[in-house]
Amino acid sequence: MYSPDSRGTVFYDTAGININNFEYGIYAGVEKSFFAEQLKLQVTLRTDKNENFNRLFSPAASLVWTPNDKDYLRVSFSSAIRNPTLNDQYLFLNVGRAILAGNLEGVDSLITVESLTEYFKQPRPNVLEYFDIASVQPEQVRTLEAGYRTTLFDNTFIDAGYYYSTYNNFLGFNIGVEGEFDALTGLPLRLQAYRYAANSVNTVTTQGLSAGINHYFAKYYMVSGNYSWNKLIKAADDDPIIPAFNTPEHKFNLGISGRDIDLDLGFFTLKKVGFKINYKWIEGFLFEGSPQFTGFIPTYDLMDVQANVILPKIKTTLKIGASNALNNRSFQTYGGPRIGRLGYISLVYEQGKK
Repeated sequence: MYSPDSRGTVFYDTAGININNFEYGIYAGVEKSFFAEQLKLQVTLRTDKNENFNRLFSPAASLVWTPNDKDYLRVSFSSAIRNPTLNDQYLFLNVGRAILAGNLEGVDSLITVESLTEYFKQPRPNVLEYFDIASVQPEQVRTLEAGYRTTLFDNTFIDAGYYYSTYNNFLGFNIGVEGEFDALTGLPLRLQAYRYAANSVNTVTTQGLSAGINHYFAKYYMVSGNYSWNKLIKAADDDPIIPAFNTPEHKFNLGISGRDIDLDLGFFTLKKVGFKINYKWIEGFLFEGSPQFTGFIPTYDLMDVQANVILPKIKTTLKIGASNALNNRSFQTYGGPRIGRLGYISLVYEQGKK
């Protein structure tokens, strides 16, 4: 149950209007094993209901085959829904260049930004193009996924997977302008830009893959790496929706870590020392927020480090670390601040620790 109280600062709850919205979901599943537990089948069904939208069903099923202790093959079909958020339904926020608005009722007769730009070049009413936006609806997705995990040489673990998803009513937003024009001169009397929550009128697809490897060596150490690729494909280039996918197409991590290491420093020994160093690379991508917060995020990389030591006499673990240790100040959302280094120290006391 949601009962926001913004008093007109964010939502349109003014002049005695109260916003209340409830939603709930119920799910159940069954699991069955075959062939001496080598093959496992799982089937689930979920239903969701939001006060403002029709009831929706989300079935899912998966098969996991484990022919031996080292290999796992998985295939799954899943479905899910995403109800429009409170912002998608009730938002009303003037950010200067536009009003960001929810869209429960639908919108008629908005002017396209492109035709309005042409109108300013040559002010003729017949240049203007109008469009409507249907009321926002829940987003629905269906996904097929396949993956494989195996162990090599008892100390190397590999996991890879691929997915393909199709979306109906993909949630995003449309930008349009409400306008009034003088009947004699054709000049604008009032213009107001809006960004309305909206659904894609076409099927949108995404696909991606990921692969990771962990290798353990010399008893205490591990090197790891993983890579992911994610791609959004719009079915029609003329679909006015701005999808706000906001996901880099390529990114990877490389890391090395150690645990339970005894360090002899000559005058004393540190026992059960651990460390972790992780390097992240993220390809630049288009971040689509609102009219003033849409732009390109440049490619950036980060390095996180951490060291920890157990102090058994006082039953305490000391951790010292930093995220973005090299202070590579970068944007992660367009219009947001540059994020730099964050260092931390923590002491964790555990009464029963040995």
